[in-house]
Amino acid sequence: MTVTAGDVAPPFELPGVLAGERSTYRLADFRGQSVVLVFYPGDNTPVCTRQLNAYTADVDQFRSVDAQVLAISPQDLDSHEAFATDQGGFAFPLLADVDKSVADAYGVLGPIGFYRRCTFVVGPDGRLAFVSRGFAGSTFRRPDEIVAHVPDVFHRS
Repeated sequence: MTVTAGDVAPPFELPGVLAGERSTYRLADFRGQSVVLVFYPGDNTPVCTRQLNAYTADVDQFRSVDAQVLAISPQDLDSHEAFATDQGGFAFPLLADVDKSVADAYGVLGPIGFYRRCTFVVGPDGRLAFVSRGFAGSTFRRPDEIVAHVPDVFHRS
């Protein structure tokens, strides 16, 4: 079954790294806040590097709507740490979905088991407010496109 907008976001717990600090990240820990889940195919690949650097450069757009970005890929924490270090750091954690179980739960895996570039916005209520599944050769969603789908729980103006 593939999750779609309006569905309850599948829960997960993954190891992650932010600014050289390793921790465990649970979707449930962000209940009451919007979360942007960025599934990306691989560390140190050209499009993924551009994508995560763009989201870091524009992190204030996400913060302005109280949205936490979590970037998820199948590489391990050592790979994530090296990638973040090479890029001067990212403004959000990189999570390691090594067994691809979270990608499977969100319907992110392509026909031969590779990660597709996908973005999900989980609202403060734990439901999916936005789903964007990529396809081979697709580019990434710009921060302003994603932020436009974050639920307006604070009646922003």
